[in-house]
Amino acid sequence: MSNSASSSPDKIIVYRSRASRNRDTARAVRDTREKLQTNGQSLGTFEREMMELHLASVQHGAALMPLFILVVGLTANYFVGDLNLLPWMLAALVSHSIYLLLARRARKANKSAEDAARWRRRLLAAQLLSGLCWAWFAFSGCTSCNASHFLFFKSATLLIALSATSFSFFMLRSATLYTFAPVVVALAASSYLGRDPLDVALTAVFTTSLAFFAFITDRLYNSNVQLLSFQSEKDDLIAELEVAKSMSDEARRRAEDANLAKSRFLASMSHELRTPLNAILGFSEVMATEVLGPLSNPTYKEYVTDIHTSGQHLLNLINEILDLSRIEAGRYQLNEEAVQLVDITEDCIGMVQLRARAKDIRISDQFEPDMPALWADEKAIRQVVLNLLSNAVKFTPKGGEIVVKAGWTASGGQYVSIKDNGPGIPEEEIPVVLSAFGQGSIAIKSAEQGTGLGLPIVQALLHKHDGSFLLKSKLREGTEAIAILPARRVLQPVSSVEAGPADHRRKVYA
Repeated sequence: MSNSASSSPDKIIVYRSRASRNRDTARAVRDTREKLQTNGQSLGTFEREMMELHLASVQHGAALMPLFILVVGLTANYFVGDLNLLPWMLAALVSHSIYLLLARRARKANKSAEDAARWRRRLLAAQLLSGLCWAWFAFSGCTSCNASHFLFFKSATLLIALSATSFSFFMLRSATLYTFAPVVVALAASSYLGRDPLDVALTAVFTTSLAFFAFITDRLYNSNVQLLSFQSEKDDLIAELEVAKSMSDEARRRAEDANLAKSRFLASMSHELRTPLNAILGFSEVMATEVLGPLSNPTYKEYVTDIHTSGQHLLNLINEILDLSRIEAGRYQLNEEAVQLVDITEDCIGMVQLRARAKDIRISDQFEPDMPALWADEKAIRQVVLNLLSNAVKFTPKGGEIVVKAGWTASGGQYVSIKDNGPGIPEEEIPVVLSAFGQGSIAIKSAEQGTGLGLPIVQALLHKHDGSFLLKSKLREGTEAIAILPARRVLQPVSSVEAGPADHRRKVYA
């Protein structure tokens, strides 16, 4: 936790006002998931979207078909005097205008699924009216014209109209069939009445072209519906991810608030917990040393010793929990001054030397000479080294060896390394032992079980100093713990020292 977190007012852990918001969020996730699982039910939605796209396209290209009709009619009247297409041209323009008016009204209307189907039928009816106008053009003839020339003109006009309508109206399903089915009927009737092979050929070609364009427009329509479906699924997935992220952020924030409240509670209980324990330890020590007179019953003296030992163990446990809680709550303030890393390490070795001798463990040291002072909290650095040394003594077997090193890092900082030849830690258990209250399988089987807070406290204190902690271990080979302090903590700048092959005392870490 940062210091800024500690300066902010305490937050309430339970937010009743957010319970309804979380329920709404969960409901949104459920509805989105159901929508993703029922794509068939949303087909009407996609058809409405296709109709909206079609209506917008019609509005943008409103002048294309009238311009084509005018060109055909005026060209025919100019080159062929007795071919009067002005009535057809007027009827075609009126039918197209009717369709444009319907399209404008449909675009402004609020359409449900039923309304969209009703508007689609109306638009198809308007297209059928345009198809009757094109059937009129297909059934018309020219007595004074060259038959082959007029047939070419009529076939070219109909095919252009077919292709233009197909690609302009493919977003309205069946629009091509409704528009040009009357044309096929008119061409078939003209072929039957005239018995002209050219009319029969035109009928066959146009019918085949209509079937081809109907197939193409249907494929285009289905492809666009599928694209809209994919787009909708993508949008729904993004929405679900955003909602899930919001829920995750809320859960993480509440967990952080709960952890912060726990840490602040434990940190504030320091005085209330330590005062009675100190009294218990003091009175039990007075009774054990028989300051006020001898204890007549030796069993009582044994009980007093057990009380003092248990109280001391409980006080150490509370101190570790409170230390970690103060750090997490942001209430641990560094009292920085110039300290000597080697001096602190030597003092800590002296403090654990008695326990090491009891287990016949030899502690050797390898310190770099003339190391400058560090700007750090002496109590915190002493606690780091002492915790690491205590762990090494605890897990090193009788007759083992512990090697303590202090020196330069490659980046110009300083380190202290404590290596033992104990049972080691399995690689997969290293993250466990580095977590709060975490213990590896070796520690669980050991008779000297701890709280699992030593290494987390070491990491937290080093982090407060902008340092880092490394734990290297191999089964049946031992464990090496390295505490690293950055170069900016060194009071006088020095260049990094390379490790020499002949001088094992100048080993470089990190």
